[in-house]
Amino acid sequence: MLVLSSPSGAGKTTLSRRLLATDPDITMSVSVTTRPPRPGEIDGKDYRFISTEEFGLMRNRGELLEWAKVFDNYYGTPLGPVEQLLSSGRDVLFDIDWQGTQQISEKMGADLVRVFVLPPSASALEQRLTKRAQDPPDVVAGRMAKASDEISHWAEYDYVLVNEDLERSDEAISSILRAERLKRTRRFGLSDFVRHLQSGL
Repeated sequence: MLVLSSPSGAGKTTLSRRLLATDPDITMSVSVTTRPPRPGEIDGKDYRFISTEEFGLMRNRGELLEWAKVFDNYYGTPLGPVEQLLSSGRDVLFDIDWQGTQQISEKMGADLVRVFVLPPSASALEQRLTKRAQDPPDVVAGRMAKASDEISHWAEYDYVLVNEDLERSDEAISSILRAERLKRTRRFGLSDFVRHLQSGL
């Protein structure tokens, strides 16, 4: 499981999409949210857009791997689809905040790789949020105010990237994923292979 977190506007969603487009062995975990869709977002692909009541039922039934309230809306990761993907041998990508990352880390332990994406500067972050033209000015101001708190959790992550150049950040995430896949503990069948190799020597 690969988590990308960042303050809103630092680039994690763009980096997630680029990774999914180039790596056939990883699948995006589709979160549920109670917020309304933004222009261009597709239900079931970007998020599953649900009511607050339905979200509460999922949470109470233990059907969420993690959940959080962000800017007066709820977000969560359905557990069932993640378990199905992992059991079929797929890697799973999460575009979630630090609260969700902490919850997954507590539940899933060692099979989690955490990457925090930082903007190159505060002014660059504000420019990106404004350029998106998806939120009114008061929402942009709220996201900027919250960014400092989100950034304060950077040290809880395994890797930290400063997203100054999209191409370099993209390559860094791909390199992290390649290296983590090669770790001995994640190489299923390696013990059998080594025993078979030794028996032929």
